[in-house]
Amino acid sequence: MSKTLYRDPVNGKIGGVCAGVADYFGMEVWLVRILTVTAFLIGLGFFVIVAYIAAMLILEKMPPEEAQKTYHNKEHQVKQKPWQQGKSASKLLADIDEEIKEMERGVAKMEAYVTSKEFELNRQFKKL
Repeated sequence: MSKTLYRDPVNGKIGGVCAGVADYFGMEVWLVRILTVTAFLIGLGFFVIVAYIAAMLILEKMPPEEAQKTYHNKEHQVKQKPWQQGKSASKLLADIDEEIKEMERGVAKMEAYVTSKEFELNRQFKKL
């Protein structure tokens, strides 16, 4: 599954470009913003402004289903400072525990299929 670069106006301050870039590269938004401002201040101001405006015009807004998937995945990351989201550490650990249990159920389901006669039959058909 390849990831697409979108603008993220929900988490963005101006046009959502920095938030979109941060999501695409798996970085923190504040870090991308600091890098952008630093590039602006060290003499690349014109280039930064032109690139930001071009990205704002070229990149599409993040679709709602993509945003929901992205935010669901980020909801429990330790880097996201859960106390700023209003979550307690116990709630965060409970969410992570539930996700791990869900993954274990998926692995158990795969193991049951791989060890089944149906899997062996399908494998023999593919060999033909």
